[in-house]
Amino acid sequence: MNNKEGNNKSGGGRANSSRPHSNKPKPAMQKRAQGPKKVKVNTKVAEVATDKVEKKPNQAPKRPKVKDEIRLNKYIANSGACSRRDADIYITSGTVKVNGIPVTEMGYMVKPGDVVNFDGATLTPEKKVYILLNKPKNFTTAFDEGQEFRNVLELVKGSTTAKIGAVGRMDKNTTGLLLFTNDTDMIRKFTLPTNKSSKIYHVSLDKNLKFEDLEKINKGLVLDGHRVFVEDISYIEGEAKSEIGLKLRSANVKVVRSIFENFSYDVLRIDRVSFAGLTKKNLPRGNWRLLTEQEIINLKNV
Repeated sequence: MNNKEGNNKSGGGRANSSRPHSNKPKPAMQKRAQGPKKVKVNTKVAEVATDKVEKKPNQAPKRPKVKDEIRLNKYIANSGACSRRDADIYITSGTVKVNGIPVTEMGYMVKPGDVVNFDGATLTPEKKVYILLNKPKNFTTAFDEGQEFRNVLELVKGSTTAKIGAVGRMDKNTTGLLLFTNDTDMIRKFTLPTNKSSKIYHVSLDKNLKFEDLEKINKGLVLDGHRVFVEDISYIEGEAKSEIGLKLRSANVKVVRSIFENFSYDVLRIDRVSFAGLTKKNLPRGNWRLLTEQEIINLKNV
């Protein structure tokens, strides 16, 4: 055997190998899906940062709350002077004094017996309350009519511990809406002749009201030297001509009676059905209810 033949056999053996050689490039391997890289947290730095947030330098330690203490801004708000938010502004401005000493500390606690002076006026801690009563007959706002007729305060007894008074006067025969409050500013506001809030009365007369008299009343009139402005007057629909609806600004029920007596009519009954936007809806005769926050705001804005 010559070398050329042996070389061919050996080369032939490689050609018949079970793993043939290929010049084609191999496909690239797909990359394994990788999740988001984990960020290593330096626990020591985090602990230091936490300590910086939690620890407030120069902060006085909290003392236990004493019984009946109240935050100064709430004390001011309860007195009716302003809201808590506005009270905070007054406190930081230095216009609030406790026991004669200016207080600018937020969260200051007022103790029983402390005297709080707000913008030059001494405040009372009593919270303002507003109660609406649908007054029945045979109760009066006066205190000097003897034992025959009881005072209206009996009807709202137990509604509050605050010392309240009626807004305006009502005699024993007048029924309807009567407002009670310890807000002396509001009492004064609604009893002033210049007050612009409207009241609506249902008036029952001893005889039919003549149309010409109705027209005269509608134009306004002078009683005891005072001009009375009537916003509206009309016959009550579906009722006799002796049943009259009267709208005017005066809170004095005597004015209502005097208007008709001036035209020689006897007033049998007066029922106040609306007072400054408040109505008798869902308030039976002889019952009372507390005003809502929105109703109080509306009264203050009248």
